[in-house]
Parts: sequence; structure tokens; C-alpha cells
Amino acid sequence: MATRRALKAVLVDLNGTLHVEDAAVPGAQEALTRLRGASVMIKFVTNTTKESKQDLLKRLQNLEFDISEDEIFTSLTAARNLVEEKQVRPMLLVDDRALPDFKGIQTSDPNAVVIGLAPEHFNYPVLNQAFRLLLDGAPLIAIHKARYYKRKDGLAMGPGPFVAGLEYATDTKATVVGKPEKTFFLEALRGTGCEPQEAVMIGDDCRDDVGGAQNVGMLGILVKTGKYRAADETKINPPPYLTCESFPHAVDHILQHLL
Repeated sequence: MATRRALKAVLVDLNGTLHVEDAAVPGAQEALTRLRGASVMIKFVTNTTKESKQDLLKRLQNLEFDISEDEIFTSLTAARNLVEEKQVRPMLLVDDRALPDFKGIQTSDPNAVVIGLAPEHFNYPVLNQAFRLLLDGAPLIAIHKARYYKRKDGLAMGPGPFVAGLEYATDTKATVVGKPEKTFFLEALRGTGCEPQEAVMIGDDCRDDVGGAQNVGMLGILVKTGKYRAADETKINPPPYLTCESFPHAVDHILQHLL
């Protein structure tokens, strides 16, 4: 790893780290205010595919988080960028609330499959339609491959198992655009003027948030909220730079030891 530089940017996961659905992590708003008082750039990076960026922003503002739209980088944005780059017509296996982020994308007569978290669409006829497109040579684009995520009623399956099922059935490999892909983190830092060695990532997913960030040279802080389960920090190598109770504790450490 390159020599560590002075910290210039903090990347923060959203669901599971700042909030769980419509409930904020205790103390998270005040901790974010304290972090904004430091000389660092803050970006919010999320694999959330259940809602558009606008709906996500409204949720966060309703929870009294001081966040602007241009500070949020989502895997939906990354997926749209790839669809436009490849000039394909996707079958969009995403939640209906996420469709506004694909406004203007041609989807008739699809020749590609884009899959995110879409519980209402994960049924046999729809998945079989995707299966047939892939057999005919359509590319498979996975917005992310998270195994599970945290809801108010407990852990729930993410899109990863469904992506893996389509890969297995068609003997293909998905192009993944969200965390933990290196390109996602590098794209999130684009325009900040920061190198990965000048950034830290805070998240509740050991593999996707922390492992992904550390693979590009960032520091990774794992919080024990959201989807965290005991001993998660042992599932990646190298282990997280730091494991702490919650986002406010992560902010305390950054302010005391990294600035």
C-alpha cells in the first residue's frame, strides 16, 4: 500500500450506518454535524436500489440529516452510466421506486438485464424472462451482489443470491457496478481531488463497504449497527482498520486520531 497521506475525504454508507429504513442511528445527525466541522470532504455512497436518489434524499432530510443531493453517489447512478456507455436496452429488474433514476433509458425490446433489489419482481416468470435473454447473449449487469441487508423487521435477502442464480443457470458472469467493486469507490472519489490513500470509508458491511474500500487503498471503519453480525470483522483480510459501535464512535475516532 502506498504511504498514507493526510485524511481529506470521508465516505459514509447510508442504510445500516446512518439509518435503518426510517429510523436514524442514535446520535448520527449530531455526529455528522461534528464531522462537517472538520476540514474533510464527505460523500455518501450507497448500494441502495430500493428507491431513487431523490426519494432517498427526502428520507434522509425527513430524518434531519444535513445532506445535499450532489453529495450522494449510488450504485443506481453507476449502473445507469454503464448502460449508457454500452448503449444497451435493459430489462430493469429493480424496485419501481428506483425507476426515476433510469428515466430516458430505452427499455423496449431489451437486449441486456440490469438487476438490483426488486422483491416484488423476484418471481419465476420474471426471472425466467431474464434467464432467456441471457441465454440469447444479453449481458448481465448487477447493481450490486449484497447477500443481505437490514430492515426494521430484521435481516433480509439482498440481490446477490438472485444474481448468482442467473449466473449459475446461464453460465455467465455478471458485471457488478456497486460496492465492493474498485471502480465504484474510484468513481465516488472522482472530482474530489482525493486519492484513495487520503480517504476513509465507514460502513456496516464488512465485505462490501470496508473490504471494498481497503482494496483500493482507503482505510475502512466497520460499525456494529445495521447488518453487522458478531465476528464479521474476521471475514476479510486485512481486517478493518477499526471496528466500533456506531457512526458517532467512528466520527470520534476520526476527529481524535486521523485529523
